Amino acid sequence: MSTQILFIRHGETDWNRIKRIQGHIDIPLATSGIEQAQKLAARFAREAKQGARLDAVYSSDLQRAQQTAQPFADALGLSLQLREGLRERSYGAFQGHDSDEIAARFPDEYAEWQTRDPGFAPPEGESLRMFYHRVLHAVEPLVAAHPDGRIACVAHGGVLDCIYRFATGRSLDAPRNYPLLNTSLNVVRFADGKATIESWGDVTHLDGQSDDDGLKKAS
Repeated sequence: MSTQILFIRHGETDWNRIKRIQGHIDIPLATSGIEQAQKLAARFAREAKQGARLDAVYSSDLQRAQQTAQPFADALGLSLQLREGLRERSYGAFQGHDSDEIAARFPDEYAEWQTRDPGFAPPEGESLRMFYHRVLHAVEPLVAAHPDGRIACVAHGGVLDCIYRFATGRSLDAPRNYPLLNTSLNVVRFADGKATIESWGDVTHLDGQSDDDGLKKAS
């Protein structure tokens, strides 16, 4: 038995545009993000008419994820089930700042962060290793609850990053070379404790236009 999960990064927020770290800060979608969520809902509705089935919709409890998930859950007549374990990584004292501000305010911690040490945690935040295991532990019961099922999980760029690394065996300290796009569909199949990526970074419902979850400002 296997379970197909459609992982979806939330729509765009105002802080996404300026590369300000959100973490657990409960930022709502921007107007553009609301439009993205509507386009995603229209896609799900079209696919449902063509016979595509979705058994359940799960979401991070942060509002940017809920606002992305609710329109398509409503379109499909499914209840939205919230899971705190699907939240973005907690960046602690780094939250609310962009990378330049972090470098200025926390120079030592910023330097350690840049080493990509999975054990490094920002002040009052989570390490990447802690976050990775939290995400996997949140997904495990969803897989178990839907044998041979097809479900959606709306979450965050960091959550998608953890899933990609788990599925591909990519180490936590390896640089990212794959997209984490706003309102993208990322399809992963889970079976026998393993995961396989079936498709990644699909934003065809957005006419192929979406922003990546990078922390660096465009030059």
